[in-house]
Amino acid sequence: MELKLTVNGRKVAVDVPTDMLLVDLLRERLGLTGTHVGCDTSQCGACVVHVDGVSVKSCTMLAVAAQDAQVTSIEGISGAGGRNSLHPMQQAFHENHGLQCGFCTPGMIMSAIDFANRHTEPTEAQVRHWLEGNMCRCTGYQNIVAAILAGTAAMHATASVEAA
Repeated sequence: MELKLTVNGRKVAVDVPTDMLLVDLLRERLGLTGTHVGCDTSQCGACVVHVDGVSVKSCTMLAVAAQDAQVTSIEGISGAGGRNSLHPMQQAFHENHGLQCGFCTPGMIMSAIDFANRHTEPTEAQVRHWLEGNMCRCTGYQNIVAAILAGTAAMHATASVEAA
C-alpha cells in the first residue's frame, strides 16, 4: 500500500505492507533510529512519537494508520532555536541529569513534550502519573521528573516570549 504522511516536516510517500508497524517504518525504511523498540508490547514507552501532535507508542500502531498524518520523531524536535539547538525539553533532560544509559530517553522526551503541551503548571504527582507508560531501567525517576517540570516551564516560557 502507498502510504503518504509527513515525517519531521518532510512529505513522505512509501510503499508499506499493511501489517508494518510505525516504529519499523521510522527505523527501517526512513532511517530514524532515535525511536527505540524496547518491548514490542506497548509497556515501556521507548518508541513514543507524536502523531498529529499526540504522543503514541509506535510499536503498536500500524504505519497505515498514519496515512496523511504529521509524525514527529525525536529527530524532528530540535532546532527551534537554531540549527543545532536542543528542544527545551531535551535541554532540561541534559541540565537535570534526566538520563543514564539513554535508551528510554527519546520516548520519555516525546511523552514529556505532549504532557507539557497539556499542562502549564504541573505538579510532581501529575508528572509521575503521566510517566506510568514510560519505563526507565537505569535511574530513579526523580531526575526525570525534575527534568519534565523544568522542561515544561521552559516550553511555556518560550511560548510566552514568542506570543509577545
